Amino acid sequence: MERATTSAPHSTTTVVRPSPSAVTPADVGLLLLRLPLGLLLAGHGCQKLFGLFGGHGLKATGEGFEALGYRPGVLFAGIAGATEFLGGLGLALGFLIPLAAAAVIGVMINAMVVSASHGLWATEGGLEYPMVIALVALAVALIGPGALAGDRFFPWRHGGWRAGALALVLGGVGAAIVLTL
Repeated sequence: MERATTSAPHSTTTVVRPSPSAVTPADVGLLLLRLPLGLLLAGHGCQKLFGLFGGHGLKATGEGFEALGYRPGVLFAGIAGATEFLGGLGLALGFLIPLAAAAVIGVMINAMVVSASHGLWATEGGLEYPMVIALVALAVALIGPGALAGDRFFPWRHGGWRAGALALVLGGVGAAIVLTL
């Protein structure tokens, strides 16, 4: 810990602040949010793209997307899989967080639209699960990825309104484009 001392005319005040290189509990907490969520999303993308981890692969996933009204299904399955994979890796690594969060938010908005007719709860196929994932991604963009992240050297490392707004707007625009095609 660094000690910063401020002198007033008749008193001395000592303020204790963590050194810039210190890892805080908040940094570890953010890592615990980012890492499993990001890796699970990347794995989910691998299920769609490559049939890994019990997934069905691009062709079968594309058929499922066609049944949901996304045509051509293989194209949209590829977009969803690539977005989940890259956005998930970005979250896990804490790298390019505003863009990674935007990717996750965009694909989760599409998932919410598909599942909205089933209500809120995941037990009924509702939008609960994709909504929580999108909100966690947005929260990480707003808070910043923490010191244990690839973004620790970039201006958006502390998150903020701009990083959160960028993630939300880009994710929303991406979802709107996919939904209108």
